[in-house]
Amino acid sequence: MTSLLSRAEGATDRATWIAAAKNRLQQLLAFASLIVIFTFFSIANSAFPTYSNVINILFSTVVIGTLALGTTFVIITGGIDLSIGTGMALCAVMSGVFIVEAGLPVILGMPLAIMFGGLIGLVNGVNVAVFKLPPFIATLAMMLVAQGLALVISNSTPIYFTDNPGYIKISTGELIPALNIPNAVLVLVVAAVIAGFLLSKTLLGRYTYSIGSNEAATALSGIDVRRWKIVIYTLAGLFTGLAGVMISARLGSAQPATGMGYELQAIAAVVIGGTSLAGGKGSIIGTVIGALIISVLNNGLQIMSIPQEWQNVILGLVILVAVYADMVRKKEA
Repeated sequence: MTSLLSRAEGATDRATWIAAAKNRLQQLLAFASLIVIFTFFSIANSAFPTYSNVINILFSTVVIGTLALGTTFVIITGGIDLSIGTGMALCAVMSGVFIVEAGLPVILGMPLAIMFGGLIGLVNGVNVAVFKLPPFIATLAMMLVAQGLALVISNSTPIYFTDNPGYIKISTGELIPALNIPNAVLVLVVAAVIAGFLLSKTLLGRYTYSIGSNEAATALSGIDVRRWKIVIYTLAGLFTGLAGVMISARLGSAQPATGMGYELQAIAAVVIGGTSLAGGKGSIIGTVIGALIISVLNNGLQIMSIPQEWQNVILGLVILVAVYADMVRKKEA
C-alpha cells in the first residue's frame, strides 16, 4: 500500500513538473516571438528601435496591459469579460465626476474611480456566480450598460482635468526624470507585480486555477466557488477602474465615447500570452508579454505607414495563430 501511495505521489509530482515546464516553455515562446517582431521592425525602419520610440511603446502598453491583467484572472476561470472597455470609459467619467465636478482632491477621487470599477466587476460576478448567467451574456449586457451610463452621466461631452495638473501627472509625469519614463509605465509595472503575486502566491490564485481546471471538483472539495468567482470578477473590475484612471490622466480628459474595442485587444493580449480560453492555464508574465507584442505590432505597423485596416487584419491573424496554438497544446496534453 505504501509503495502504491509513493508511486501515486511521484506521478502527481511529475505531472505538476511537466505542467510547470510547459507553462515556462510557452512564456519563452511568447518572449521569443516578441524579440523576433521587435527585430523585424528594427531592421525595417531605423526609427523603430530608438529609446524614445521604445518608451512610446511602453506608454501605449499601459491601458491594454492594465485591462489584460484583470482579464487574465477571469479567463483562467474559464470566463470572459467583455465589459472592460466601456467599463474603463465609465470609470474615467466617474473620475471626472469625483475630481472635477464634485471637487474632491485627486488622492480621494482616484481611489473612488478605481473602486467604481470594482463595483462593475462585483455586479458581473454576482450575475455569473449567483444568477448563473453565461459570462459572455452577463458581461455583454454590462458592456452596453456601461457605455450608456458613461454618455448619460457626462451628457455626452468630455470632462477635462485642465485645473487638476496633479491628476494628469499620474500618467504623464516622470518620477525619474533622468530616464524619461512616464509614471504610467511604472504604474503598470507595480500593477503587474501585484497581479503576479496574487495569482501565484495566494489562495485567490490557487482557487482561480482550480475553478478553471475543474469547477465541479473544486466545489466538491468544499471551496465556495460562487464567492471566489465574485471576488475574481471584482478584482478584474478594480484593474478596469485603474485603466480608466490611467487613460483619462493620459488624455487630460474623460472621454465617454472611448472604450469600445479595448476589450478585444486586452483579451487578445491574454490569449497571445498563453492563457487558455478553456481555463485552468495562464500567467501574468505571459499576459504582459502579450500586451507588449500587440503594442510593438501597432507601433511598428504605424511607423511603416501600414493602413489601419491592414493593422487590424494582421492583429486578427496573430490572434488566430495564438488560439490555434492553444488548441494544439490542449490536444497534446
